[in-house]
Amino acid sequence: MTAPTTDLCDANEAMLANGSLRVLAPLFQAWGGRAAFAGPVSTLRCFEDNSLVRTALEEAGEGRVLVIDGGASLRCALLGGNLARLAERNGWVGVIVNGCVRDADEIDACAIGVRALASHPRKSDKRGIGQREVVVEFAGARIAPGEWCCADRDGVLVSPSPLA
Repeated sequence: MTAPTTDLCDANEAMLANGSLRVLAPLFQAWGGRAAFAGPVSTLRCFEDNSLVRTALEEAGEGRVLVIDGGASLRCALLGGNLARLAERNGWVGVIVNGCVRDADEIDACAIGVRALASHPRKSDKRGIGQREVVVEFAGARIAPGEWCCADRDGVLVSPSPLA
């Protein structure tokens, strides 16, 4: 993990001012056994269908953070305990969901970090609909594949490259 997000913001005020360092709006709750995480971003856009979430997490994570734009839906979960365990096994450090998770206790038992809007007991559809590795925008921030994400209890940051 890199430095705390508070220190990263303090040390990179010029990047905050020019918009290259973005702070996601404080909308997210934390789950998972890893309170802080950082890594390169892989993105998904899917609405109430987590088929592509499974596809992505079946791949080697190699220390990446999966950022999922679920359209802020509060009607079903895009990540649950089975997928969190898959992420952990395959080397993902974190998952950020602009939507819901489920199986909160199972996610908490995994050594990954998870941020999501809420927990919801209903599973999502499985239609195979969505997009991978596209620019997403939510919580007041634009997030592109390959950018760098840092998250801890104070918030979530996105920057073009790792921060010091």
